[in-house]
Amino acid sequence: MRKEHDFLGELEIPDNAYYGVQTMRAMENFQITGYTADPLFIKALGMVKKAAALANMKIGLLDEKIGNAMVLACDDIISGKLNDQFPTDPIQGGAGTSFNMNTNEVICNRALEILGRPRGDYNYISPNNHANMSQSTNDVIPTSIRVCALMRAEQLIIALENLADSFDKKGEEFKDVLKIGRTHLQDAVPITLGLEFKAFASSMRRRSNYIRRSCELLHTMNMGATAVGTGLNADPEYIKEVCEQLTLVTGESFTTADNLVDATSNTDIFTDLSSSLKTSALSLIKISNDLRLMASGPRAGFCEITLPPRQPGSSIMPGKVNPVIPEVVDQTCYQVIANDLAVAFGVENGQFQLNVMEPVMAYNIF
Repeated sequence: MRKEHDFLGELEIPDNAYYGVQTMRAMENFQITGYTADPLFIKALGMVKKAAALANMKIGLLDEKIGNAMVLACDDIISGKLNDQFPTDPIQGGAGTSFNMNTNEVICNRALEILGRPRGDYNYISPNNHANMSQSTNDVIPTSIRVCALMRAEQLIIALENLADSFDKKGEEFKDVLKIGRTHLQDAVPITLGLEFKAFASSMRRRSNYIRRSCELLHTMNMGATAVGTGLNADPEYIKEVCEQLTLVTGESFTTADNLVDATSNTDIFTDLSSSLKTSALSLIKISNDLRLMASGPRAGFCEITLPPRQPGSSIMPGKVNPVIPEVVDQTCYQVIANDLAVAFGVENGQFQLNVMEPVMAYNIF
């Protein structure tokens, strides 16, 4: 064990840990979900910190020997090698300060190790003075949420477009299968099964496009705003440079918000994204329920399609097969809708120059 201290006192830290005293306090205080941070959020934190270190070196504020070691430490975080060094619960008080300081401590201790110095030697590389140079939790965390959300959204968009392609293929396969159309759950005019599946495909493409559109707002960030959006302790050259470096590090095109006070205090862009996710969930529920109804039976239901059997459906009725995949899609989508409500409450509860509820927004969006 090694001893580290903050202004509240001293704690013992496992000697092999890259995290430090502030992470330990978070572990003690926030035992909420039993989960740890999303791995892509950890990666995003590493990217934001790397961009900050590069910017601080470029404008001459950060010693290059220390800065380069910190950049290597950030690369280890980005690669996922140090994910086990981020033990804090994703739902936490402090507006994400524990995430920020956890990252700062890991960067410093890994950089110290790279330079052949002992972990905890914060007189040489400091979590506050070096890893957090020109920064605050209040610009690091919302920017990291944006970076992670963009990565997660791209995965979802690809999945929805793949689903749309699958529906299109079924639409072609079923283009000559005539069936009855229904309105009000009553017989209406004829339609082909192919047209129904083509409509499913169109719905999914529309949803993926709306998610992509919601993500456009995430490319405006507030790095350099520091505590309340005034840019205190951030050189104007740094504010410009960190935006350019983050664009290079992430491959996403970032711009600095025109009004940093607004970008620091307001989180409404997260409701735009979360709302798009909720609406996509509603569309998926509708499709799943159409499939369940068309597959109902086999003797006393519609029995128009047969879903692939995935598992035996009953402990008492031999041979019964249930539509378990549409059922679990429905339940997953109910959870997405609930997540959106948590995000909405979080956005609504920002006061004055900061919304401290960003951790719960991030948890539910991711």
